[in-house]
Amino acid sequence: MNSFEVLSLFIIVSVAISCTNTKEESENKAYELIEEPTNRVVLSSEINWEPLNPARGDQSPKAGTIWGDRNGSEPTGFLVRFKDGFSSPPHIHNVSYRAIVIKGLIHNDDPNAEKMWMPEGSFWTQPAGESHITAAKGSENIAYVEIDQGPYLVKPVEDAYDNGERPVNLDKTNIVWLDASKTTIIDQGSVKNLTDSPKIAFLWESSGLRGNLVKLPSGFKGRIVSNGEIFHAVIVSGASNYKMPKTEAIKLLEPGSYFTSQGKAVHQISSKAGMESIIYIRTNGNFTIVQAPG
Repeated sequence: MNSFEVLSLFIIVSVAISCTNTKEESENKAYELIEEPTNRVVLSSEINWEPLNPARGDQSPKAGTIWGDRNGSEPTGFLVRFKDGFSSPPHIHNVSYRAIVIKGLIHNDDPNAEKMWMPEGSFWTQPAGESHITAAKGSENIAYVEIDQGPYLVKPVEDAYDNGERPVNLDKTNIVWLDASKTTIIDQGSVKNLTDSPKIAFLWESSGLRGNLVKLPSGFKGRIVSNGEIFHAVIVSGASNYKMPKTEAIKLLEPGSYFTSQGKAVHQISSKAGMESIIYIRTNGNFTIVQAPG
């Protein structure tokens, strides 16, 4: 290789390094510009539980609101806890809902349907007005439920009607996961090994909103950069450490825990070694998953 070729190679490498450093510096500067971060965390241990259907007294499942107000008219996300062996009478709801199993086994279907027990990480939807039952089995049974408009009410089957929607029961084994090679939501430049890549699944999209599941591999360290004015994230399984901006306090997020933000935000998060984490995200904006080097 002559001196001209060596010089050309040196220039190319220098430019590449410079571009990489410039990109990292600009990203870091952008993060620093978030002077008043809106990041907020609610731990599962901080959830306030109350009867989901007070009319049923002690027979009612327990509910714990995470965000919104299920008794008001606004969109809401809440947890529902069922006793082992619980089975509801046939009923309808006045609003449609989406739900994800967080613990135990849940069945939700037509009153005459054979039981299809959905394990943690499974997803289902229930159209408004459709008669159904909900059942649970396991030492601990918890689901995350969200509605696009409240209030959330339980009504008798005599009031049933067809709103045109059809229910979905998606067992976790049928969820399609995409790695960094299949989606730009995962920053490809930060992923060295696709085997250990974060993964994402697309569940639904409606009126500018969408719901995704994010799977962080064991030992993951990195950040989720979000831009939506609406950003709700619920831990479905595993355990994640979340670093609060400014104070840098570390909060352990177990299943049922939640973090949120408004506008541009950086969520520094890591998974415990030997345990992958699954997170459900509802947002009206873009977000990017960036894996830290190492």
